[in-house]
Amino acid sequence: MPFETPLPPLADRAALLNRRYRHQAAMPVLRAALADPLLGKTALVSSFGAESVVLLHMISVLHPATPVLFIDTQMLFAETLTYQQALCAQLGLHDVRVIRADPAQLRKRDPFGRLHMALPDECCALRKTEPLEQALADFDTWITGRKRFQSGKRAGLTLFETDQNRLKINPLSRWRPQDVADYIDNNALPRHPLVAQGYPSIGCAPCTSKVKTDEDARAGRWRGREKTECGIHFDKRPNP
Repeated sequence: MPFETPLPPLADRAALLNRRYRHQAAMPVLRAALADPLLGKTALVSSFGAESVVLLHMISVLHPATPVLFIDTQMLFAETLTYQQALCAQLGLHDVRVIRADPAQLRKRDPFGRLHMALPDECCALRKTEPLEQALADFDTWITGRKRFQSGKRAGLTLFETDQNRLKINPLSRWRPQDVADYIDNNALPRHPLVAQGYPSIGCAPCTSKVKTDEDARAGRWRGREKTECGIHFDKRPNP
């Protein structure tokens, strides 16, 4: 890891940071993520989905050279890929890294591109979790766009948390849906084109469906299954 001197354990660092920034708004928290020595080398992980433009815009204002990791599962909507390229150009992001699964592993474990139909967790591991873990190897901290309102499992989100052997920052954890909408409108930011078509939460095309007005925003993700997360936010190992 890039740290040159010993630091407190991750859990202690997360607790300290939560106390330090508990009264701060999203922008100051994000600014801290790029400068606080307790956080080290930091990257933003973005799906370029329905609400991703908020953090991407904040990064472009604070430090457009911040590494942005975009996981291309090769099963994304064509609209997502087009939106990603257009948004990067518009915001002037200087270091966007497109992350994909190892082609050899794809051929071995999902030769027909149907793994998502029978084993969606394994498909997410192959196409999302494993490539991201490799991409994060050079970073101490990563930034996410998760929010408390998105689902029951996210209701207790803190600004800072541990994630395997690194820290994770959720600058928008306390935001409400209206906060997101207001930020996008106030800054005249382009929305993902699928939002207007009934997709308030956007993942891979085969596993994302339209959502009715009376449904939860994430109801269209893995519809009909108990699965609610792709797996990149699961901490599978004990904290050091």
